[in-house]
Amino acid sequence: MRPLLPGSTVGVLGGGQLGRMLAFEAHRMGYRVVVLDPAEDGPAGLVADDIVVGKWTDAKAALELAKRADVVTLETEHIPFEVLAELEKAGVALRPAAEVLRVVQNRLRQKQFLHENGFPQPAFAHVHDAASLADAVSVIGAPAVLKSLTGGYDGKGQSRALSAEGADEAWSRIGRQPCIYEAFVPFRAEVSVVLARGAEGAIAYYPLAENVHRHGVLHTTRAPARVDLAVAREAQEIASGIATALGHVGVMAVEMFLLEDDSLLVNEIAPRVHNSGHYTFGACATSQFEQHLRAVCGLPLGDPAQMRPAAMLNLLGDSWARGEPDWSAVFATPGAALHLYGKADARPGRKMGHVTVTAESADEALARCEAIHARLQPPG
Repeated sequence: MRPLLPGSTVGVLGGGQLGRMLAFEAHRMGYRVVVLDPAEDGPAGLVADDIVVGKWTDAKAALELAKRADVVTLETEHIPFEVLAELEKAGVALRPAAEVLRVVQNRLRQKQFLHENGFPQPAFAHVHDAASLADAVSVIGAPAVLKSLTGGYDGKGQSRALSAEGADEAWSRIGRQPCIYEAFVPFRAEVSVVLARGAEGAIAYYPLAENVHRHGVLHTTRAPARVDLAVAREAQEIASGIATALGHVGVMAVEMFLLEDDSLLVNEIAPRVHNSGHYTFGACATSQFEQHLRAVCGLPLGDPAQMRPAAMLNLLGDSWARGEPDWSAVFATPGAALHLYGKADARPGRKMGHVTVTAESADEALARCEAIHARLQPPG
């Protein structure tokens, strides 16, 4: 693969906050960026060099983006496989490849891939009618989580069955659509491996991150995670095995459950830069965004070493309930950096930005994040 050097143009399918941060790093490195997004004023479109306004489902719009770029990547796994296949059919340099997304963007295919390749995961069954739901309950039991096959993120498209008797009602809550019935895992912690895989197979790992979700949305990340070195290494081995088996190129995040006995189960695969890797922007020698650009442009991977312990706090639209938040809570905090995404409409649960904090320890960084969160909450 011939490296694409500064001066080249990177096309990004999707115009959200991840594309925005990719554009920031690309500009610093001397690359141009063109994005595809339905809105002209999306987070990435506001800072990109060029934008193709169009739906993610529009193959013609995606091909127009490709005409303006030397390589095409993505910031969301929800670009339809059919669109990605059209790009590859036209000879576009697409990284990661369409096949990676075909596997990952459907929960059943993703879980079948993990099963066929021997990666650990919670027990699951495919539910498509009342009989298959009854079979799943009898084999897996309850509590369990029903997850839609496509489109779900940040807790969307999921419903919990607390008992076997409640399984049918839980299925109704997600529209009685085909789904996955997955055993609920009593985990000790949620962790994620953020790694990058180059076109020639080289892999660079970031320190294992420890995550806390609220209402299905990532609340905080701390890095490094509070785990033994052996656990961190096992998590890296699982994640690198997944990236290699998929033939992935670029940054990938693999979310896992850490159980009480220190065993790990894979939860989800995200074939892109990831929310739990935001701390790398400022805390690591090479951010996940630069690393992704290096990988898709065929450059050597950068040093992922973490320079300082860090934590990240997501800023949701709830903090805007009484108007613009008082940002002095952030600016008065040692080691804190504010990242806002340029979104005009602050809705409850919508990711509007994040804060990263570096400190002498990850515990201290996380405590400062929680203190900021408390001060940004509207009164009452």
